[in-house]
Amino acid sequence: MPLGYPRPLRPGDRIAVTAPSSGVGQDLRARLDFAVRTVAERGYEVVTGHCLNGSRHVSAPAAERAAELTELLTDPAVRAVVPPWGGETAVDLLPLLDWDRIRAAEPTWLVGYSDMSTILTPLTLLTGTATLHGNNLMDTPYEVPEGLLSWLDIAALPEGARFTQTPPGRHRAGDRDDYATTPRVRELRLNATGTWTRLDGDGPVVAEGRLIGGCVETVCGLAGTPYGNTSAFAEEHAPEGLLVYVEAGGDDAYTICRHLHGMRLAGFFDRANAVLVGRTEAPDSPSLTQREAVLDAFGGLGVPIIADIECGHVPPFLPLVNGARARVVHTPDRSELTQTLD
Repeated sequence: MPLGYPRPLRPGDRIAVTAPSSGVGQDLRARLDFAVRTVAERGYEVVTGHCLNGSRHVSAPAAERAAELTELLTDPAVRAVVPPWGGETAVDLLPLLDWDRIRAAEPTWLVGYSDMSTILTPLTLLTGTATLHGNNLMDTPYEVPEGLLSWLDIAALPEGARFTQTPPGRHRAGDRDDYATTPRVRELRLNATGTWTRLDGDGPVVAEGRLIGGCVETVCGLAGTPYGNTSAFAEEHAPEGLLVYVEAGGDDAYTICRHLHGMRLAGFFDRANAVLVGRTEAPDSPSLTQREAVLDAFGGLGVPIIADIECGHVPPFLPLVNGARARVVHTPDRSELTQTLD
């Protein structure tokens, strides 16, 4: 059965903002407003939902967040839904979303990363609809480095389009910008260098498969449940196999190691042709680094493991389309990821 792709964004289309996980405090509303204006300047109509309160760790009770997200994903006038950012406990929405209604509706782009993986990944796995693991709204105003694309660029591509992204060779190290004091910041300060690294050996890598994955700390709770069944997804949509990507947000190496082992035991990587690992600033543990945690969990998996991909909590961001057919190349002379929306 073919994947379902939302139709490409066009000027005048409506983009909705809601927070399925964490909302935005009053001290950061200026950044939210600036991000909304940034998207509107691209020619889109931007509407904001009711679930945006930032006074607690969630923007509203779970039933209200689930109802609003369901409404936006099934409203034919809404062409994309983007959160301000991730959060902590979006997992409470999964049993409350109207999956049958979402599956029956015309596909709508759902965008985000971090805790949004908790919804993006199941949406693709359960409905066969592509989702966009890309910049959250608060990150959208930043200038995009050469070699990468914004989620807005990708969501505007037609079905069947092919695009390639390459590592810019620079990234942000250390603290992020303070949106409370600099809400209109656009310059993305990339103060460190580095590119992709193969962890399991030295040879060149060329691997293909459909993309699926997300943030380790949130997706780990889905593996082994109906919301994280990558093998069933591969059976129906990707007999050629998968390119599975993971990234650590902030847990220490011991915890990430346990999470990855659990995901592997639950079969999350059974159909992987390669594993892409996002660059992280999550802390090492005594006697175990983040890279060692990955190798410990994936030892014997028998597929290439490429680390320091720009798909996580360390800017800049390389957006990935869950469900897209992809080809990764990593050699001494060339590193690139090509995605095809078919």
